[in-house]
Amino acid sequence: MYSIALKMLIGDRGKYLGIIMGLTFASLLITQQSSIFTGLMTRTYGFITDTSQPDIWVMDPKVQFIDDVKPLQDTQLFRIRGVDGVEWAVPLYKGLLKARLEDGNFQICNVYGLDDATLIGGPPTMIEGSLSDLRRQDSIVVNDVGARTRLAKPPREPGGKPVPLQVGDTIEINDNRAIVVGICRVSRTFQSQPVIYTTYSRAVIFAPRERKLLSFVLVKAKEGQAHQELCDRIRKQTGLAAYTAQQFKDLTYDYFMKNTGIPINFGIAVGLGFVIGTAIAGQTFYNFTLENLRFFGTIKAMGATNGMLLRMILLQAMMVGAIGYGLGVGGASLFGYFMRGTELSFRLTRELLFVSASAIVIIVIFSALISIRKVMKLEPAIVFKG
Repeated sequence: MYSIALKMLIGDRGKYLGIIMGLTFASLLITQQSSIFTGLMTRTYGFITDTSQPDIWVMDPKVQFIDDVKPLQDTQLFRIRGVDGVEWAVPLYKGLLKARLEDGNFQICNVYGLDDATLIGGPPTMIEGSLSDLRRQDSIVVNDVGARTRLAKPPREPGGKPVPLQVGDTIEINDNRAIVVGICRVSRTFQSQPVIYTTYSRAVIFAPRERKLLSFVLVKAKEGQAHQELCDRIRKQTGLAAYTAQQFKDLTYDYFMKNTGIPINFGIAVGLGFVIGTAIAGQTFYNFTLENLRFFGTIKAMGATNGMLLRMILLQAMMVGAIGYGLGVGGASLFGYFMRGTELSFRLTRELLFVSASAIVIIVIFSALISIRKVMKLEPAIVFKG
């Protein structure tokens, strides 16, 4: 009986392909948009991910996300170092500063100032140069994407391509000379701005003069010290906010989820994919069932129970669902592969594959339920009608 059900399904090529196309479109749109959303949200806390050395981030209690910098007094660093359970604590500067390029144009950059002694908080991967080169005079390290795009030098000839910023080149940051001593690879920022690393003492020179310039304090807990307990101790003794790296990521993620239109926009796109897929697959599958009622009636007249017919229809639905899901996910994966290295954010995770699969299962079950009701009420006598 199951082989008959599959032959019935494949035999009607037009509707068979129509159902698969509808499910493929739904799977593709749901997977693609969800992956772009996940990639975009991952960029919001990319700097926290790249900065893996500290266990705890300490900041002003009013900070709402990673880019919401509210500077602290430098004396807070020494108070934090005096908290029991702290192995080390180092300063970190984070700011948006204006860089003047060779052609006279200006570009806003994310500038990070690392502790002069340890350089903790530096980029995870160096492509050219060494992080220790930041100890040279006026030195900076630039991320590879920024070096070849927004910070690139003008073309050497009309109509040519911009020349990537290289080690040894010079730019100006807030009217201060900065010499590129290294190229690094980091997570792209939410606004896709260039990323520049330098030392803390040099960063506060680059930055506009303010009374307070300390953005964050990076803390390492002593071995065996529970991170949450240390966070609570720092809050109690200093009055500052202290979060583990994961808590700070969650804080940033929640801010963008609650205060931007990103979830709504992507949610609408995913919802449209689900609705359109359900409409196409449901209508086509229902028409397929109507046109094959005589065959179902014949099978029922031969002694097949409603349970058997139900399993046959579910088998047909699951088969087209599996094919549509596979084609859709494959298409989304190819899209992400070809768009790698571009401004587009794309992150396909295992959880998203389960989400997409669940959506397709719901669509095919709904489509099958529409058809099952008609078949369940079918009278075998329909076979003998003219």
